[in-house]
Amino acid sequence: MPTPSRRAVLTGAAGIAAAGALPAPAASAGPARIALVREEHRAVVIGSGFGGGVAALRLAQAGVPVTVLERGRRWPTGPNAETFPRVSGLDKRMLWYGTLPSAVRPLAQLIGTPLDFAPYTGLLEPVLGKNILGVCAAGVGGGSLVYQGMTLQPSEAVFDTWLPQELDYLRMNEIHYPRVARMLQLATAPDELIGTAHYRAARVFAERVRRAGYGLEKIPMPIDWDYALAELRGEMKPSYTNGDCALGVNNGGKHSVDVTYLRQAEATGKVTLATHHNVTGVARAADGRWEVHVDRTDDSGRVLEQKILSTRALIMAAGSINTSKLLVRAGATGAVPDLPDGLGEGWGTNGDRIYAWTNLQEDFGAEQGGPVVYGSKAWDDPGTANTIIQASLPPLGLDTRTTMLVGFGVSPDRGRFRYDAATDSVSLHWPAGGDAASHRNIQRRIAKVSKGIGVLTDTNALVNSTWHPLGGAPMGTVCDLEGRVRGQRGLYVLDGALIPGTTGACNPSMTIAAVAERAMDAITAHDIETII
Repeated sequence: MPTPSRRAVLTGAAGIAAAGALPAPAASAGPARIALVREEHRAVVIGSGFGGGVAALRLAQAGVPVTVLERGRRWPTGPNAETFPRVSGLDKRMLWYGTLPSAVRPLAQLIGTPLDFAPYTGLLEPVLGKNILGVCAAGVGGGSLVYQGMTLQPSEAVFDTWLPQELDYLRMNEIHYPRVARMLQLATAPDELIGTAHYRAARVFAERVRRAGYGLEKIPMPIDWDYALAELRGEMKPSYTNGDCALGVNNGGKHSVDVTYLRQAEATGKVTLATHHNVTGVARAADGRWEVHVDRTDDSGRVLEQKILSTRALIMAAGSINTSKLLVRAGATGAVPDLPDGLGEGWGTNGDRIYAWTNLQEDFGAEQGGPVVYGSKAWDDPGTANTIIQASLPPLGLDTRTTMLVGFGVSPDRGRFRYDAATDSVSLHWPAGGDAASHRNIQRRIAKVSKGIGVLTDTNALVNSTWHPLGGAPMGTVCDLEGRVRGQRGLYVLDGALIPGTTGACNPSMTIAAVAERAMDAITAHDIETII
């Protein structure tokens, strides 16, 4: 493979930015005296992404009052809105409390911005661990705000190879996956849109996939594609059709968790969604109830008030990394005694890989329509299953011959979280060379698709990152299949931390939501009278 040019390296860095693999939180100074408030709640959900959204809606529909704690803010959208930051003009809205890990700073400088913004409750929190950079979302809707929207369901063979067969794929395929698909109003891009000049990159990718002898499919997306067509008619500012939606879709039309699950949950009158509530710790009180320690902040992260919320039912849905950190620290400090021995283990990257493809034989166009149109699955062998897609670059002032190729696959490699008593902190550890076999399988296919005159840059070789962290409190060891933490009555995990490292060559959103739907069927049927 040719040596990457500076342009390809720059584009690779931009690809990492577009996919969300950047920055890290900084501590913010609070006022000298902060009020402490104690509250009682029937059920508390930490986090408002796919797992938290499902849990809130299904509990509310079962008649249970629910308090959802979200550390970030709401991000309302609509035609011509400028709610989210644009990749072409990044600002403080991008980062959670505004700072950047030193390991990523050289790439940011190549892009042309230091990404040092004022502290803000922004969209993305990077967590730099050993050999890995994980990315967490913040805001009402969690990761659904910034994910590209690919909504893939694994095949039965791949599912049963990498996830517990006791989940019963046939039943999930009949009930829970379709339920998620209806809630997210999935649709594929219309041919009318794909045929326009803005979607040339998608058409080139499709042609190259077919030429390589691979299968090609349209990817189901939680998007009303009429919004993209309206952009092309000049009825609203571009967001989809210029690819500038990697950090959230400003124009609306994206069926993210905030406007689907959570909107319906709040409409029941049973759900209180508390924004700017940053959970700093969880504990078990002497009477068996759960205590949630919270900093209520403003948009700059300044602490306005501290709270201790007591509840009989606590659902952890803060995302794989933050749920795992909270529980590992609680176990290590004794705040929650007798947590399962496997806590903090079973963590995986979902086999993520991002490439920048500069193709001197093709002009992808000045504007690359997005978010994602086509994908290619290689699922015949469940042990090596992987999926590759083309994701458009936003307008970054680069040449028109570069786009992004993304892969995700299956891997047995796992990392773990460790508590450091000296710093009272939890860190993520990933094995050097982890996912190597999975990466080779993805690389082989992407290299064949991109074959020709140009440069293929593996951005993970520059900064090894994942935007789909999974595990840390996995089912089977730490939790049962419904997310009940073993030996801890009233404590549940219903987010990516519950998934053992991979969702079977698919991005995780649909499986996380479907597993949560399955779990909530059981919890609302059996736990409400005795626990909740």
